[in-house]
Amino acid sequence: MWMAGAGVALFALVGASAPNHNTLRAPVTWLRLPAMAGTVSQTVTTTAVVLSCWGALGMLKAHERGWRPDARLLYKLGALTALAVANLTPVGSSDTASYAAYGRIAELGGDPYVTTPARLGGAYAHLVSAAWQRTPSVYGPVATWWQGAAAFIGQERPWLTIWALMLANAAVFVGTGYVLLRTADDPVRAGLLWTVNPLLIGVLVAGGHLDTLVAGLAVCALHVARRTTRWHHDLIVGGLVGLACGVKISACLFGVGLAWPLLRTGAWRPAARQACAAALTLVALYGAYGAHALDPLSAASRLVSTPSLWAVFDRFGTAVLGPRAAAATVSVLWPVVMLALAWLLRRAAVAQTPAVGALPFALAFAWILSAPWSMPWYTALAWATAALFSPGRATRYLTVTTAVLAMSHNSGGHGWTW
Repeated sequence: MWMAGAGVALFALVGASAPNHNTLRAPVTWLRLPAMAGTVSQTVTTTAVVLSCWGALGMLKAHERGWRPDARLLYKLGALTALAVANLTPVGSSDTASYAAYGRIAELGGDPYVTTPARLGGAYAHLVSAAWQRTPSVYGPVATWWQGAAAFIGQERPWLTIWALMLANAAVFVGTGYVLLRTADDPVRAGLLWTVNPLLIGVLVAGGHLDTLVAGLAVCALHVARRTTRWHHDLIVGGLVGLACGVKISACLFGVGLAWPLLRTGAWRPAARQACAAALTLVALYGAYGAHALDPLSAASRLVSTPSLWAVFDRFGTAVLGPRAAAATVSVLWPVVMLALAWLLRRAAVAQTPAVGALPFALAFAWILSAPWSMPWYTALAWATAALFSPGRATRYLTVTTAVLAMSHNSGGHGWTW
């Protein structure tokens, strides 16, 4: 617990010492410590990730050995910590600046799926990382409306828009923790995995990422799916999946994870109702902008991050096969690897874990491990499903994976100092 608390405190220290190497250039106006040098900021952030990882692993191990703290106390402690961190400058990436820019475009009546932050210009575009200045939004309509609402509050003040996004994200994180507290098989374990998880507080809350909203919708869908008794419950599940896909299209994997156990048991009608409700919800959402809103996803699908299973292959494959052939090969192979990893993770899950939770977790975690482009905040969906059920030892691997990704992609979006 001391290591976990120290990790969160260091994340908060970096956020309060903005602007520095790991934060945006828009510091909060009410709390600002002297700015850190880039190398100091990187050292502190790396230390925060390591302490958070060890703290999370230690608390999980203690719980396995019989430690049973008060679940309500964990929830209150995590909620207060999340809300405190949300009032600091975003740490770890420039994504919140991109969110704010897309929201400003939408609030002004523009189309963020066509207009880029560079074309927007002004104070908003200045905060966006150079790598994403000329990239239209790759997020769904729900995310765009979410961002637009924050931009309506902030108007010409990007720091206020970003603050609104941070507070809304923290509220979803806390709300998701409350649903987990009331519905998880083991509320104490759920609190350790989500509400007081120092890695998630540092990555999701301090970073202000939209993946928190996807995870929250997934938890609600799982809660309804495991208790479904009537046909309209299937429609609710499908609608929630469609909304999650309307935030980030990658949530489609979660929908597949819910439908596959139904198909295997011959429950075709519930699966069909869920699929139709999700599809209709998604069509209605994207209908507000048109099919061109999906175009930016095509370019994003060709990106390769480090560390990744495909980073080395992409480098040498491009030299030998050419960029197009290498990209085509990766696009064919990575889904195969993902399905194989999901199968292994599902087999390794605790025997008592229901398929309605085990398969979505397996797919979400396998996607993190196999996708060409993978970031630490993408693990939110896997964490949320793991908090509802117990996938076994895979939770420890998820902890380490999140930490490794966090140390590899925790720079405020401005590039490394060395």
